[in-house]
Amino acid sequence: MSRQRVFTADKLREECGVFGISGNEDAAAHTALGLHALQHRGQEAAGIVSFDGRLFHSHRALGLVGDHFSNEAVIGALPGHAAIGHVRYSTAGAPLLRNVQPLFADFAFGGLALGHNGNLTNALVLRRQLVEQGCLFQSTSDTEVIIHLIARSRQPTVIERLIDALSQVQGAYALVALSADALYGVRDPLGIRPLVIGELDGAPILASETCALDIMGARFVRDVEPGEVVSATLSGIESIKPFAMPPRRFCIFEYVYFARPDSAVEGQSVYEVRKRIGAELAREAPAPADIVIPVPDSGVPAAIGYAQAANLPFELGLIRNHYVGRTFIEPSDRIRHLGVRLKHNANRSTVAGRRVVLVDDSIVRGTTSTKIVAMVRNAGATEVHMRVASPPTIHSCFYGVDTPERSQLLAAQNNLEAMARIIGVDSLGFLSLDGMYRAVGGAPRDAFQPQYCDACFSGDYPTLLEDFGHGGSADQLSLMLEER
Repeated sequence: MSRQRVFTADKLREECGVFGISGNEDAAAHTALGLHALQHRGQEAAGIVSFDGRLFHSHRALGLVGDHFSNEAVIGALPGHAAIGHVRYSTAGAPLLRNVQPLFADFAFGGLALGHNGNLTNALVLRRQLVEQGCLFQSTSDTEVIIHLIARSRQPTVIERLIDALSQVQGAYALVALSADALYGVRDPLGIRPLVIGELDGAPILASETCALDIMGARFVRDVEPGEVVSATLSGIESIKPFAMPPRRFCIFEYVYFARPDSAVEGQSVYEVRKRIGAELAREAPAPADIVIPVPDSGVPAAIGYAQAANLPFELGLIRNHYVGRTFIEPSDRIRHLGVRLKHNANRSTVAGRRVVLVDDSIVRGTTSTKIVAMVRNAGATEVHMRVASPPTIHSCFYGVDTPERSQLLAAQNNLEAMARIIGVDSLGFLSLDGMYRAVGGAPRDAFQPQYCDACFSGDYPTLLEDFGHGGSADQLSLMLEER
């Protein structure tokens, strides 16, 4: 089943969030809190593995964190002073319980649980080799490849086996792992996916974002560095950097959309970066308008920045319904086209008779944008000028982000004028790649060595996509990814 046939969403989605804590008697409860804060990074499944000093305990389920981990009985069945947790999206198709993380396996050295945010780009090649060598896979997740590589390693310690396994993989990963002796965290050498270190009353924490620390009053310590392996034991936190260190290529789209606005990413406030992105957009793509309105919620900070830079009023011209269930089933095909109104409704008193700048974070397929623009026009807007707080998305991502094939990306198939016609706006403007770099880092993009991973905009993939160069087809890769 290919992405092209199954991708129906009109937003890019981060696929995973990870959390871990050690040295706290309520480890599972704190992990559940952390996963609540990271729910935006994955809403299809959640899991927690804890360790009580003798045994590992696991609970994994399909659905939201609150659906399964707000129950005292569930948390009570996860005793121990250490725990790791995971929330996930799959890229397509129905999620399966066998793929819900953290994955757990019993090795010669004992048990190990592993949670992974990201995606390996040589998973098919490695999986094929491992199967030929007799390995039996229980899931379709690329994370299980890491499990088998650890099992086959001849290194003497857990951390050396983990490093040995990761030295064989390509792609993006931020990992949390839990053994009987330590809590581990690892980022890939390019630092594509985020991972931070926190501390709560002396207990070390690992999390995808700082908002997971804030929810429990923990202190942010620092980011895990690209290529760094950290281990937390009773002796404290140790750090090693065993991998070659290429220039970092952190995912720039974390600033645009994935991370929560109240998080700090790579030393910067996501909210403030998004406002700067909006200000850059206003300078690059001004519009003759009366008001600026965001597509909520992700477009709000950029719209504030745009309005301030353009000296235009900021208004809530679209109201979002926050109580729409993920599993809502539209009752018939005859009203399927009304689905966008489940989440958004135009505020007629605000937009009627006015020229509107509509600010969104990105355009993927353009289907939602088309419906929202029609909604704003039907509410009486005299003109609608759409401004997008990122460059055109013209390439798929293979590093842990849910994206369609290029054939379904609106900007990959149409020029600016054609996109404006399709969406139905009076004008359309995107932030330039250089403008994004100015907003994020203050320095222009280095064409020879970009400072971030911006492959979805530029096509400049920072790692080999080995699964395509060694017999792995796009359909095969999508099959692997669909259960991540």
